[in-house]
Amino acid sequence: MKRPAPWAAKVLALLDTGNKVAALAQIKVAPSVRDVQALQLLIGHHAQWKKDTAVTQAVDDQISTLSHPRLHRSP
Repeated sequence: MKRPAPWAAKVLALLDTGNKVAALAQIKVAPSVRDVQALQLLIGHHAQWKKDTAVTQAVDDQISTLSHPRLHRSP
């Protein structure tokens, strides 16, 4: 059984309260691809945030960034 992603719900709560700047900052420091994909799924259920290009672009960018292998890893 998969555990729920509390990070995605918290970022969506930031968006719902109108703190878009903080939500975008949280998206940029997302913990994992799975969490960002969970957020993308939650945003898809809200018509208001599905239309917001800044939020959807930030989510898409973060998914692509976290999906690619790192160019440099610390030893």
